[in-house]
Order: sequence, then C-alpha cells, then structure tokens
Amino acid sequence: MIELHRLHQPDEPVYLNPDLMLSVEATPDTVITLATHGKILVSEPPSVVAARVREWKAEILAAAFANRKPSHIELVATTASVPVMPLPEHDDD
Repeated sequence: MIELHRLHQPDEPVYLNPDLMLSVEATPDTVITLATHGKILVSEPPSVVAARVREWKAEILAAAFANRKPSHIELVATTASVPVMPLPEHDDD
C-alpha cells in the first residue's frame, strides 16, 4: 500500500492499494478514481502519486525475484515496443 494524505486532513495518512486505482487526475486538486468507482482527493500531486506507485511495484517485483532460480523463468513473446532486457544472474550461495 502507498501512503497519501487526504486533501482536507493533511496530518492523517491514508493508505491505498495501487491495484485498486484506475486513474489519477489534477482537476486542479488531485483526484484518484478507484475500481469501486469511489473517488478520493489527496494533497499529493499526480506525479508524486505515480512515483509512489512505481516504487511500490518495484518493491514487489524485487521481492519476487530475490529468491528466483534462473531455470524457473521463461520469456514469452510480447507485442511491446520496448527492448527486452536480460535478467541479472542469480548467485546461488
């Protein structure tokens, strides 16, 4: 979960699951639309919300790959236009 602050309660954090976020808009206040179709106004700008979501996802991926075994990873075909980067080698200590 990521920590944000409600627009009218800046001293009290609110924790949101980024998987439930559909969109983040500046209208000019930052409005987060959730999968439940609820909306929440936060004091952080959209760029900060996006950065926290990226950090959260990177943390989850890092934990998932921390104990991986290279023989258990399979590359699949993709239509993405970004280059495929090889995964770093895993040291078996």
